[in-house]
Amino acid sequence: MGETQSHANFLNSISNISEEIVVELLKISEYKKVKAGKQLVKFNEVPSKVYMLISGVVRCYLSTESGKEFNKSFYMPYNFVGPLTSLIQKSPSLFAFEALADSEMYEVDYYKLIELCKKHESLNTLYSRILETVYIAYEKRLVELISLDAKDRYTELRKQIPNLDTLIPQYHIASYLGITAVQLSRIRKKIDIN
Repeated sequence: MGETQSHANFLNSISNISEEIVVELLKISEYKKVKAGKQLVKFNEVPSKVYMLISGVVRCYLSTESGKEFNKSFYMPYNFVGPLTSLIQKSPSLFAFEALADSEMYEVDYYKLIELCKKHESLNTLYSRILETVYIAYEKRLVELISLDAKDRYTELRKQIPNLDTLIPQYHIASYLGITAVQLSRIRKKIDIN
């Protein structure tokens, strides 16, 4: 139970949950290895799963009718991944989620998770803390978009994801920053010169 224990330790770092609850969580979860390019959630799909990313990288993005993609988020290991609004509202997802690298994760039945949260106060606390983390990240991203230029947003992203440039293709980074790949290349050159 070495790997599972380290994942349980991660959950316990957010909120104390018992081994019994970890066992119950595992019953509503499926451990998965997915290849780069695998869609976890598709556009307009009504989702029922949320993911705990163990290794790899996942992106959340939307696409226009013309096919242009805009990256909203990148998820690194030990993050929870899924279209939360769609899960809560039981509505089609506006976003798609795709593995950018070979990844390992637990796929969790969201609605069974909610039932377990009703049964166990400590699990409900864990869920609340995860929601708080999601909200804080959302607000931080919004502040960055409003107040920082592209160079500063890129610098912040590199702080959050230290090996960013080797993990995520440049065109995805540029999309996340709201700039073109050429603009990103110029920013990277300026930063590397300094």
